[in-house]
Amino acid sequence: MPRAPTTTDAFNAIAEPRRRDIIDLLASAGPSPVGDLVQILKLPQPAVSKHLGVLRDVGIVAVQRKGRHRVYELNAKTLKPIHDWVSAYERFWMHQLNRIKLRAEQSPKGKV
Repeated sequence: MPRAPTTTDAFNAIAEPRRRDIIDLLASAGPSPVGDLVQILKLPQPAVSKHLGVLRDVGIVAVQRKGRHRVYELNAKTLKPIHDWVSAYERFWMHQLNRIKLRAEQSPKGKV
């Protein structure tokens, strides 16, 4: 079965690690011109632009022209469906964390 195109939805778009890096960068640094993203990510400009295009197509980022620059900004609300889906599975890892915490609290001091 062929894979769905990456421009279909946010789930497919964020499957690529470099796109997640771009999202992380925009979340921490705020709106940024392509040139800054290229410099920080140390990727070729065409690659960064292609990834930004995919993220833009699904609405994860928005772009504005400011003079000669294109400035990209994260539109985090489009990631909410992903958050909602993943949070349904939180109980699985929280259960493990609670077991680790309980074991640590019950073990003699200094031995975990």
